[in-house]
Amino acid sequence: MHWADLIVEELVRCGVEMFVMAPGSRSTPLVAAVAAQPRARAVMHYDERGTAFFALGYGRATRQPAAWITTSGTALANGYPAIVEAATDGVPMLLLTADRPPELRATGANQTIDQPGLFGAYVRWAFDLPASTPAIDPSVILTTVDQAVHRARRTPQGPVHLNCMFREPLAPEPEPAPEGAAGPLRWRTSAAPYTRYDAAPRRPDAGAVVHLAERLRAARRGLVVAGRLATVEEGRAALQLAERLGWPLLPDVGSQLRLGHGAAESVIPHYDLVLGSEAFADAHAPEAVVQVGARPTSKRLGQWLARHRPDPYVLVHDDPRRIDPHHHVTDRIEAGVAAFCAVLAEAVATPGDASWRAAWREADQRATAALTGALGDAEAISEPWVARAVARAIPSGHGLVLASSMPVRDVDMFAPADGAAVPVAANRGASGIDGLVATAAGFCEGRGAPATLLTGDLALLHDLNSLALLRERPVTVVAINNDGGGIFHFLPIARHEALFEPYFGTPHGLGFAHAAEMFGLPYARPATPAAFTAAYEAARQRDGASLIEVRTERAANAALHRRLLATAAAAVDRAG
Repeated sequence: MHWADLIVEELVRCGVEMFVMAPGSRSTPLVAAVAAQPRARAVMHYDERGTAFFALGYGRATRQPAAWITTSGTALANGYPAIVEAATDGVPMLLLTADRPPELRATGANQTIDQPGLFGAYVRWAFDLPASTPAIDPSVILTTVDQAVHRARRTPQGPVHLNCMFREPLAPEPEPAPEGAAGPLRWRTSAAPYTRYDAAPRRPDAGAVVHLAERLRAARRGLVVAGRLATVEEGRAALQLAERLGWPLLPDVGSQLRLGHGAAESVIPHYDLVLGSEAFADAHAPEAVVQVGARPTSKRLGQWLARHRPDPYVLVHDDPRRIDPHHHVTDRIEAGVAAFCAVLAEAVATPGDASWRAAWREADQRATAALTGALGDAEAISEPWVARAVARAIPSGHGLVLASSMPVRDVDMFAPADGAAVPVAANRGASGIDGLVATAAGFCEGRGAPATLLTGDLALLHDLNSLALLRERPVTVVAINNDGGGIFHFLPIARHEALFEPYFGTPHGLGFAHAAEMFGLPYARPATPAAFTAAYEAARQRDGASLIEVRTERAANAALHRRLLATAAAAVDRAG
């Protein structure tokens, strides 16, 4: 218990105040230490997978690690999907896993697995903390915790694993502290961490940026591509750079620029639809590209850039890993996005060709008008319509969480740009559909503000028990139920009808009314656009969570997507 108290106290001193836990015996010392710590915030949930994704969502919202506490055994493995996503997309997490002592390892002891190294390369750092003993100086615990928090926060951010061995008895029985167990005197008389780390973000080399600016000024036709960005500040910096360059900015839905920035001259919200026009795409190949942030959602954009291979192609991210699936990056800048954009904007003397940006702007306006004409007065609910309706109606200050597969693509492609500029989160590092409800709960908790989760039926079924996390959090779940895997209708396998439906479409025949009732959530199933608008408005007015289910049909949805793309492309083509 004294060691567990030291761990939790030092985490709190380092600024880690959120502890997400599931019930278990071996983790009792850590849970008891959290319960006794007045500055700790504790979230209990019965499913370790849900708690791990909750911690992931919290880290997305705050860019600070939450501590995920588990008991021993398969509890750890349940967190693996969230840990993979955190590692892949650079989200800080602290994994505090309780373990058996060394004398019980590899003996067949109950609930004992090989926990050290379990997460492999998906953790930034790992340490197997020995079982407590008075023979070890308590400062070992403090410096280990300080290193763990530092490694989770430093670039590239990600999960860190502290495996904590505990011997029985585990219950917090009163007992005198061994001599020196309370920690060094310098630490006991302070409120600061034992070891302080300076983790200032890396700034770009000014000379290299000036040289890059000269190369970019030689390009008359350039683009700024804003991929996934961690903060609103990074998005604003990217927009300021595009304005200074005079280049069009193509904003991914996770760039924090896709929603609410349609009035900015440089922003091309419906670029994905614009590129659906082959004539426009061929005539407007860029000479240079500056991409900030991680890989964009749009497959069409990636393929188009790969086909034309602009040079220079500059990619800026503070993560040192390669972000280049098409292998066309010529200049890789490892630096903070906001700092790089500010330095480059200062180095660029004059903006580029105004007619180039104007052509993109006109094409975007034509695509927007075509989309509005096709969906604006729709009499039937469709998946593109719901994406537009949510993006337009979500209030300022709320957060938007998007499931992988169709929801993130639909908002990226179809959402209007005249709604609120809300922060957007999506688990696009590994692009799994697991843990979305828990991620939304953690994102809501971290921001301290309501959120909307737009998800599909399979993703909701995959994380149904995390609806329990919403009973105390204002999250509106909009679940599009097309009875299976709608995204597979866009793939070549859809042409193989006998194979497709049972193995890829996977219809389940389930609805969510009884699930909402079981978890005590208000429920609506609107059948018309007007009914959906009213249901979403009512959900936003509530203090707590709600579940709105929208029924659609998979094959019809795929056909509608193709028609909308063709309609937008034809409108762009008419511009000449």
